[in-house]
Amino acid sequence: MKTAISPSPALLVLADGLVLRGEAFGASGTAIGEVVFNTGMTGYQEVMTDPSYSGQLVTFTYPELGNTGVNAADQEADAPHVRGVIARQLAPLPSNWRTEDTLEAWLQRHNVVGIRGIDTRALVRHLREGGAINGAISSDGSSPQQLLEQVRSAPSMAGLNLADGVSTKVPYAWTALCPAAFDQRLQQTPERPYRVVAIDFGIKRAILERLAAHGCAVTVLPASATLEQVLALEPEGVFLSNGPGDPAAVTSGIALAQGLVQKPNLPVFGICLGHQILGLALGGRTYKLGYGHRGLNHPCGSTGLVEITSQNHGFALDADSLDPAQVEVTHYNLNDRTVAALAHRSKPLFGVQYHPEASPGPHDADHHFGRFVALMAERR
Repeated sequence: MKTAISPSPALLVLADGLVLRGEAFGASGTAIGEVVFNTGMTGYQEVMTDPSYSGQLVTFTYPELGNTGVNAADQEADAPHVRGVIARQLAPLPSNWRTEDTLEAWLQRHNVVGIRGIDTRALVRHLREGGAINGAISSDGSSPQQLLEQVRSAPSMAGLNLADGVSTKVPYAWTALCPAAFDQRLQQTPERPYRVVAIDFGIKRAILERLAAHGCAVTVLPASATLEQVLALEPEGVFLSNGPGDPAAVTSGIALAQGLVQKPNLPVFGICLGHQILGLALGGRTYKLGYGHRGLNHPCGSTGLVEITSQNHGFALDADSLDPAQVEVTHYNLNDRTVAALAHRSKPLFGVQYHPEASPGPHDADHHFGRFVALMAERR
């Protein structure tokens, strides 16, 4: 008769002194980062592999993870980018025909630390009241006091440029079409692909797939790319990607965007961090949100026009900092009236704070890729 192995204890320690005790899963060790929460009911693998979550310990409000296992097709990058995972409970066995491995084995293989068995509802309420905060997940025997000292000495997310760390180091081309599972009505096939340069601040594969599905041949450049390197490729449009960290700290990206906006006839499209960088290049300011927007059901729009959107960001543009004579705020987050999208009034420049590629999430906003292509088509 086999004796059940008791799970190892784990601690979650926040910088404000809160200590929660649970059970370890995934890799063993200590991970320190910003503790945030995601309200999505699905898509945990896409969340964990999204480079925008670099440096963060993600609390999942959905009570059970691991139900569908993991598979290579759902990854947004080659490996997880989250620093740690916080869950109420873990499914003992996955149950899905697409499963290739269990969530726990996958996290162990990629050295991602997790904690389960804590009251995630209480933790999320704590974060909503006090804001996102640095914390530590530990299963290596460190004491709460030792962890608290480490957490309090860790840098704040404000002021951190994390884009350079997750960006590609070398340029590459992307022409792959979206997976067959995606609605084929959202796929376009122009006679000639549109030449697009995408700046990788932490780009998701789903974005590249949607650009390709809308008829774009994409060349991906590092976050450090210069205006000269971009223009040497003679793009018909430039895409500024999502990514982690404080947008104001991505100085090379802002400088590039400032150069791009001076080109009166070059379409530029930004998503999430790229949208914020575009706003900064247009003279705006950004600020850190209390606990951010991370989930799949955020309503955004203007009067009479609403999109249910997927979001993942901890910073936002200050609407009052944008010059209304040049920049129009076209969409607001209808939960808190933060800036959700902008467009230049006379140049082919626009950005959206949310994720029109979804993955996971609703497809309401996929039309923004078509909008980008339409801007390029007008200039052919």
